[in-house]
Amino acid sequence: MKKLIKVLGIILSVSIVGVLGLLTFLQLGFPKVSPAEELSIEYTSERIERGRYLAHHVTLCMDCHAERDYSKFAGPAKPGTLGVGGDIFNQEMGFPGVFYAKNITPTGISDYSDGELFRLITTGVDNEGQPIFPVMPYQYYGKMDPEDIYDIIAYIRTLPANSKEIPESKADFPVNFIIRTVPKDGEPIKRPDPTDQVAYGAYLVNASGCVECHTPADPQGAIIPELSFMGGREFAMPGGTLHSSNITPHENGLASWSEDYFVQMFKQYEDSSYVSAQISPDDYNTIMPWTMYAGMKEEDLRAIYAYLKTLDPSDNMVTKWTPRVVASN
Repeated sequence: MKKLIKVLGIILSVSIVGVLGLLTFLQLGFPKVSPAEELSIEYTSERIERGRYLAHHVTLCMDCHAERDYSKFAGPAKPGTLGVGGDIFNQEMGFPGVFYAKNITPTGISDYSDGELFRLITTGVDNEGQPIFPVMPYQYYGKMDPEDIYDIIAYIRTLPANSKEIPESKADFPVNFIIRTVPKDGEPIKRPDPTDQVAYGAYLVNASGCVECHTPADPQGAIIPELSFMGGREFAMPGGTLHSSNITPHENGLASWSEDYFVQMFKQYEDSSYVSAQISPDDYNTIMPWTMYAGMKEEDLRAIYAYLKTLDPSDNMVTKWTPRVVASN
């Protein structure tokens, strides 16, 4: 018995040393991305305007880096919070930790050079060499045209400065070590010519991160690539569970949607008379930021539609909403 206990003790000790060694390796050896480049962006009015369009209506920087009001349909940003950050992504929403959208007004990013901001947006590594959790879809931004990222940087430099302090994000163990392996150098491409509608639509779908919400995820929160765009990813909401839509060209997805209908589904929220309806905590609501995507150019929406129609159809039938079950006494 003593010999068995001794052997088990040795095995346990070796295991502990091995785990500690692995964690040390991850802590010291990652993330592995290139240093921030020396970059000085010219903040022209054209660049700032393009950046404003992207940040508000395509990449939706202004959606996450704000506080959303889920007492209203689709959770529009609360007035005065655009760029200030503070939105929370936590365990109740299925995230492995508590993550806060940062303040990206000039005050919040005052210690970032243009090159450091570019690296952060496209690789997920901050100016101290630390990784951020990919609730910000930097893996998609890293596949964009660098000129578009420069435009976004130019625009956010013009936001009204706000000194609001945002709490530090904190990932749960062992995700706090695993996320160190996620960042990698971007694989930028040149923005396709809009006349190549499908290629341009694919570019916009990537920039908008559509696949991230419209694809089932594993227990660690990573999407399952082979199930891309089939919908069904779960999002916990106050009144129940939201399941994202199938956006492939199957009859259970977008097959019956005409191009004009697809565009109108977005543009209805741009109407000057539209006001986000108040929502009871027990009612259906969505994280889909309709009011921001509504500002996308019609030709861009049509390009997205053209690309989505080229996807392999998936027969995944999605029940969009499962009401919260209230326990009876």
